[in-house]
Amino acid sequence: MPTLSVGGIEDVRPGALLVAMPSLTDPTFAGAVVYVLDHSATGTLGVVLGKPSQVEIRDVLPGWCDLAVAPAVFHVGGPCETDTALCLARCASPVPGLRPVVGDVHLVDLDADPELLTGQVEGLRVFAGYAGWSPGQLAEEIAEGAWACVPGHPDDVLLGESGPQLWRRVMARQAGRLAVLRTAPDDPTQN
Repeated sequence: MPTLSVGGIEDVRPGALLVAMPSLTDPTFAGAVVYVLDHSATGTLGVVLGKPSQVEIRDVLPGWCDLAVAPAVFHVGGPCETDTALCLARCASPVPGLRPVVGDVHLVDLDADPELLTGQVEGLRVFAGYAGWSPGQLAEEIAEGAWACVPGHPDDVLLGESGPQLWRRVMARQAGRLAVLRTAPDDPTQN
């Protein structure tokens, strides 16, 4: 399958979005939008956006539920280390307990006192697990046409849209052939 001329491995960086192309049929990532947290010679790490679970934050991390945006549930961040929680928040200024990802998006130390962030963050989202690629793996998948890399917006991490809605919204803000894909059917075999 030919690759699209935009969104290659050279565009992968923290804050970028990996958008699953219709040819990616693996149920774990079909229709996924992944927010990149880290990309280096050791691999790539991100979290899948728009996949809420049924597990409420208050049941596992009660102190954090009041800071979470709706729905206040864990989101399925990916298939790696699903018993691990990662948390992203938007915050305009540096605050102890936050590690910058890019711009005003930060990783939150869930071992910190959540009360220290009250009034400091615009909201947060907690993810169970993450998506990870070993060195060279993501480059190969992009070259095969499984993913496109597009610019992310800070709002992407806190929106409550489900995977398909988020995927279409992200595609709608693209240009050229990527923008046309927003009209693709959910099942490419129905095209």
